[in-house]
Amino acid sequence: MPMLSKVSLALSAAAFALSLGSAQAQDKIRIGTEGAYPPFNALTADGQLVGFDIDIARALCEEMKAECEFVTQDWDGIIPALQASRFDAIIASMSITDERKQQVDFTDPYYTNSLVFVAPKDSDLMPDNAGDKAIGVQEGTIAAIFAEENYPNADVKAYPSQLEAWADLQNGRVDSVLADFGVQYDWLETDGKECCEFKGDVVSSDDKIAIAIRKGDTALAEKFNTALAAIRANGKYAEVNAKYFPFDIFGE
Repeated sequence: MPMLSKVSLALSAAAFALSLGSAQAQDKIRIGTEGAYPPFNALTADGQLVGFDIDIARALCEEMKAECEFVTQDWDGIIPALQASRFDAIIASMSITDERKQQVDFTDPYYTNSLVFVAPKDSDLMPDNAGDKAIGVQEGTIAAIFAEENYPNADVKAYPSQLEAWADLQNGRVDSVLADFGVQYDWLETDGKECCEFKGDVVSSDDKIAIAIRKGDTALAEKFNTALAAIRANGKYAEVNAKYFPFDIFGE
């Protein structure tokens, strides 16, 4: 074989190897999640990630034929960790807000949230009289923002995790907890069943939850959006939904 042909062949092989390596790298997606927000994302006693967010993420990855790796991250540092490329996407029940859109891009929503109060069963607390009481929230959440803006005279206590807010409610350190309907529903069905109940109607609704990605990563956003539409159409989304809730949380 002529030397030029050998060189061309070697260069072609090298280019193919680089192309294959790039494709494989793109097909591996690192997903950041909190692991402390049941039933959406939580860690079992043996350290396994479970929850609605996790199952939806796995369904999306399967649809995209991508290898996905989960990375747990405290909520207050989850956006900086995405920006620092610790992972490629956040699937952790993150609400779309104008402030967050300055830091990250979002996919299409994958469910709709509303905020609701939970308090002890013998409490007379309702949304219209919660303003002079102690309200527990998870810091950095829509609930925390809502409580600060709408109950300026309340003692709003922000906790690093939702679990800590509920613990202080059970111990009488706060009068109520304001949080997403889905997590409050699950807690009242499990750990909070004996002590507490919903108080009043939802106080805020139509909060859209989506996957956060780094600014400008439109290719990954499009992949997620296409996969989300597919699992909505083929019934996989409904299957995951039914595993956690007796109602449709996708919304309009």
